[in-house]
Amino acid sequence: MAAVSSVMLLSPATGLTKKNGLKQFLVPSYVPSLNRNANLRVSSTAEDNKKEQLESSSSAAPPKSFPLKPKVSTDFGDILAFSGPGPERINGRLAMIGFVAAIGVELANGKDLFAQIQSGGIPWFIGTSVVLSAASLIPLLKGVRAESKSNGVMTSDAELWNGRFAMLGLIALAFTEYVKGGALV
Repeated sequence: MAAVSSVMLLSPATGLTKKNGLKQFLVPSYVPSLNRNANLRVSSTAEDNKKEQLESSSSAAPPKSFPLKPKVSTDFGDILAFSGPGPERINGRLAMIGFVAAIGVELANGKDLFAQIQSGGIPWFIGTSVVLSAASLIPLLKGVRAESKSNGVMTSDAELWNGRFAMLGLIALAFTEYVKGGALV
């Protein structure tokens, strides 16, 4: 009802279209008055926290440090999961060692890859696999990732790509020697 009466009082038919004319009919306790030049201060807690952080970082006290990355899992199952950090890195390292060793023995003795495996290569392969797997798993179980230690030319991505190419190279070497029927070099 009060809203309807205020609209009717402000209509051009009544002649009271200005706010000052309306104030004479209303009770002063219900009409708040605001000064046009009133000083209002609005602040948020987010801005206050930023100011406190800036002030604390400029003082002698060290700034608060927040972890940038979530903590990595050190669970054995998570590390050796299909999409975990272990399998591809370990297989790549084994392939790099295997490819270089196969080419080296082939150059030294003239034996192809299959002859190397038949003449005592399996114990060497198992021993190398155990040592490299353990050496690769120990840092992962401690929560250290290869990405955190990579810089310059020796990056973790370069190691992954070298491992992938070594895996392909080892398969290509075995397939070529099988088709050829002897040593590649």
